Amino acid sequence: MRVWYCRVCGLDYDASPWGPDGQSPDHSICECCGVEFGYEDYTPDSARQYRAKWLASGAAWFYPKIKPLDWQLEVQLQLVPPRYQ
Repeated sequence: MRVWYCRVCGLDYDASPWGPDGQSPDHSICECCGVEFGYEDYTPDSARQYRAKWLASGAAWFYPKIKPLDWQLEVQLQLVPPRYQ
């Protein structure tokens, strides 16, 4: 199974919210950073801007009840696709 990583925070997903073609976002929300796929992460620059705001505001989980106990922000950020870093 192929893993997909959020363009903003690097959270892993079993399926791409950008569809099989990588061009058809479903506009769902990242469980970690709260980005709306296909809106705030549409371009590398917009993903970087959203990430900067998210980090500046404390990098809080959008759905805090599912945040892993052993979550490490720095490790997860390394999984952001290179084009969006």
